[in-house]
Amino acid sequence: PTCVLGIDLGTTSVKAALVTGTERGLALAQSCSRETQAHSDSPGAAPQGMEQDVQKIIRALNECLAALPQQQLQQVTHIGISGQMHGVVFWKSDKGCKWSESGTGPAFEPHKVSHLVTWQDGRCSPTFLTSLPLPQSHVSLATGFGCATVFWYSKNSPDFLKAYDAAGTIQDYVVAMLCDLKKPLMSVQNAASWGYFNCRNKSWNTDILKKSSFPVHLLPEVGDPGSIAGRTTCAWHGIPKGAKVGIALGDFQCSVYSCLTERTDAVLNISTSAQLTISMPLGFQPPGAPDPSSAVTYFPYFNGDYLAVAASLNGGNVLATFVGMVAQWAQELGFQVQESAIYPRIIQAALAQKHSKLSVHPTLFGERHLPELLASVSSIGASELSLGHVTRALCHGLVENLCSMLPVQHLEEVGVRRILGSGSALTRNEVLRQEVERIFPFPVVYGKDVDAAVGAAMVM
Repeated sequence: PTCVLGIDLGTTSVKAALVTGTERGLALAQSCSRETQAHSDSPGAAPQGMEQDVQKIIRALNECLAALPQQQLQQVTHIGISGQMHGVVFWKSDKGCKWSESGTGPAFEPHKVSHLVTWQDGRCSPTFLTSLPLPQSHVSLATGFGCATVFWYSKNSPDFLKAYDAAGTIQDYVVAMLCDLKKPLMSVQNAASWGYFNCRNKSWNTDILKKSSFPVHLLPEVGDPGSIAGRTTCAWHGIPKGAKVGIALGDFQCSVYSCLTERTDAVLNISTSAQLTISMPLGFQPPGAPDPSSAVTYFPYFNGDYLAVAASLNGGNVLATFVGMVAQWAQELGFQVQESAIYPRIIQAALAQKHSKLSVHPTLFGERHLPELLASVSSIGASELSLGHVTRALCHGLVENLCSMLPVQHLEEVGVRRILGSGSALTRNEVLRQEVERIFPFPVVYGKDVDAAVGAAMVM
């Protein structure tokens, strides 16, 4: 059977998954993940800057591949790679890496490569962003977007850019090194997430960018997700030379691809943050200009399709903050309670309270479309102050907030028939699952978790 390697280059860890074809379809044979511990100081942009050391990311990738069975790596015919979409890394196209012999065969190490400026980077202030030209795109420009970061360098540190002649996401860099691409090739998925890209005609806003002295020579060529970028130019950790490498993909799209089997499914993921995702009808085209007040973003998917995504900044992180608050109160009262011991207690208490009149609007971290909207609690009655009532109301509020961003009526209009529930916060919290089933009038299926590395392999 064909063996496909899927790789996801995440914000905190790298994951590699070997997927094989069986009579029943694709099956996960082996997987391995390593924390990158790649966070690095960014002196030129501190304290808002958020950068990672590419050397450490590739070291984690090499460790992942070295841990996978050699026999199966030798059978790999295709490689699919995904990663964080908005970030940017710069390199010298003919000196981007050095190949050397490792314990498991040839491997590459970064050479003339900058740090990765991640999607979490905050150097582009609102004032700076408003000074930039308006993109011809359906996506609003934000700090952390590749093109915004390039603009920042061109205006604040132009000498920095002179050392490089290529740029892309971290996953584009890996594809370019494996296939020895002279010019990086980027998927529509990643290009849309960089800003200044028109998804309708699949082209960069080069005229707009040139007028603002943007270094357009750094922009990668763009291709369709699912297409082949090239072939490995030499063996890599035992993977044969000539293995096909797919154009690098967005981690979000690959995560959805790993579990979305029917167009009539919606994916509800609650982990640190939360997302509710649906497939848009065939032929859908996003609006010509962004609506900054809209809670829904349209992501290019596969085969010209789009996903509508309500991405909330408030998920398991809100519950973690609540648990931290309870632990701190206990400490201030003279008791030592571990946060890990609080979680099961508050969930148990909430399960005993089927309803709560208490109303919690849980936007502790704001939302992208409403950054000033912080959390609030209302309808506080004397009988609703137990830990069970508050936890129940908080879980209800988290799901209700997501539902307000992408309402049930809209889900029904596009033909949703089922919800696939995933994410660590949802799978570990029965109260959250009860609230999902209370608020959404669809069957909910749990258990198939999202996995970008597996999704990247499945695309191939």
